[in-house]
Amino acid sequence: MADLLIRGADTVLTMDDAGTEEPADIRIRGGEIAALGQGLAAEGAEVIEAAGCVVTPGLVNTHHHLYQSLTRAVPQAQNALLFGWLQVLYPIWARFGPEEMRVSAQTGLAELALSGCTMSSDHLYLYPNGARLDDTIEAAAEVGLRFHPTRGAMSIGESDGGLPPDSLVEREAEVLDDAIRLIDRYHDASPASMLRIGIAPCSPFSVSRELMRDAALLARDKGVMLHTHLAENDEDIAYSLEKFGCRPGQYAEDLGWTGEDVWHAHCVKLDGQEIDLFARSGTGVAHCPCSNCRLGSGIAPVRAMRDAGVRVGLGVDGSASNDEGNLIGEARMAMLLQRVRSGADAMSPREALMLATRGGAEVLGRGRELGQIRQGYRADLAIWDTRGVEAAGSWDPAALLLAGPRRVRDLIVEGRQVVRGGELATLDLPRVLEHQRRLAGALARGQ
Repeated sequence: MADLLIRGADTVLTMDDAGTEEPADIRIRGGEIAALGQGLAAEGAEVIEAAGCVVTPGLVNTHHHLYQSLTRAVPQAQNALLFGWLQVLYPIWARFGPEEMRVSAQTGLAELALSGCTMSSDHLYLYPNGARLDDTIEAAAEVGLRFHPTRGAMSIGESDGGLPPDSLVEREAEVLDDAIRLIDRYHDASPASMLRIGIAPCSPFSVSRELMRDAALLARDKGVMLHTHLAENDEDIAYSLEKFGCRPGQYAEDLGWTGEDVWHAHCVKLDGQEIDLFARSGTGVAHCPCSNCRLGSGIAPVRAMRDAGVRVGLGVDGSASNDEGNLIGEARMAMLLQRVRSGADAMSPREALMLATRGGAEVLGRGRELGQIRQGYRADLAIWDTRGVEAAGSWDPAALLLAGPRRVRDLIVEGRQVVRGGELATLDLPRVLEHQRRLAGALARGQ
């Protein structure tokens, strides 16, 4: 792999402890940031000119359901709360197979890449008609993003008092066996890893206590992370109180679902005690502001979480509840909602960008190699051209979340260029989108 030199950036937002922001060049060698400074030699390197640009660490998406990019804006689900929304969509998702999983993942990851994202998690918790997590893993390799998919599951169907239809639930022993297969085949714990596997039972209302507990034991035995949905809305809290006799935070703690190897999605309704629990235990949170707005779930107490010391990253959530997958837009929404909740000084654009970069890397256990621009860290970088109409007249182009742009010019993952000049460089995106449209049309027609 040839060296890269990003030359003449107007501002490099390093996201380091000192908040360093300066004009600089960045030298990349072997997938790693080799040097940062002004006037770096270009010898033997491919040069990417960055005049008029802001460079940030690549954004990190901590929660997604990539398969949902085939079910955006489904009319019957457009105005439903979480549980009703799920009940509309479950029968549609039950018609998916391997092809739908692979193509929807290609599309969702391409969309993320164009919004500056270099690493994404994925929570896949249903496997109809022969679909496997392997289908999305193959898609991520084609797109070129760093990937942290999780082996989700649902095991309690409607006949047993759960929310999902019986056709979408699995036997718990088979879930755990498949998780072992995936970890043994794919998981790479090295600092340069492009692929790590997590274990992720879907939610407290779709799996048993036994599966939650067994998943935690397996994850610790294998040295992988745990993920699930938690405290997403008022319905979620009511279900926990009725079925388990406690709030979601207590339920999670009782089953071993707190700690630095755990991150929970949403957490809109955490109370003060639960926030303190997460802070003490190092438990992470994937904040999904756009989806929370779309489903009417509420505004997560991110300011209180941050002030307490909870690790917080951002997630776009599934494209059936967002309905887009733009991570830089998610960071802007996170900033705006905290201001609506707590005042105009509640979150700055730079703090929100921190959540989208360093915060996400820390939540996914990659804070020692990703999320900052510094020597020795992996070369995951986003280059934003601030000379366009979105930022025209901006006195502070580095405040990207105030004046744009919303689409990255160049994206580098592990030293390889994934987006070049605003276009995906690794995939024939028009061909993929045409395939996506055909599949979505067939689903809409009930075929």
